[in-house]
Amino acid sequence: MADKDAVEKLLWSIALPGLGQLLNEKYIKGIVLIFLELLVNVQGNLNKIILLSFHGDIEKAIQQAYYQWLMFYPCLYFFAMWDAFKNAGGAKSRFAFLPFVFAAYFMTIGTIYSSKLTLFDVLLGPIWLPILCTILGLFVGFLLQGIIKKANHF
Repeated sequence: MADKDAVEKLLWSIALPGLGQLLNEKYIKGIVLIFLELLVNVQGNLNKIILLSFHGDIEKAIQQAYYQWLMFYPCLYFFAMWDAFKNAGGAKSRFAFLPFVFAAYFMTIGTIYSSKLTLFDVLLGPIWLPILCTILGLFVGFLLQGIIKKANHF
């Protein structure tokens, strides 16, 4: 189990990529990650599509989304979380990175298909489908982490 300090840095990185690095006193890395987050956020219209998605206007969110930029967000977001967590001492296992990697991968896949894929005839769009895919990615990452740990005990 990760210590409280690592979890705190992880949670700050969830709030804004780069904040965990600043708390870990990795100032240049933190500033670069914050800059990249803001760049991708603005260029991809992320805040606008979040707002539209929360209001249920999925078609308009899809129209406003600039997918060329949004494709960068999952890896940037999960790398910042992983890096802050690891540097704060949270990576006790050799395979602690797996949930972060698979969450980023599945979120990217969700972003790719978010303008077309429906679940139960509902178009979820560029926010809700990637979030659901992230949950699936975390599940797969933790499952693989557990399987590998168990296999290494024998």
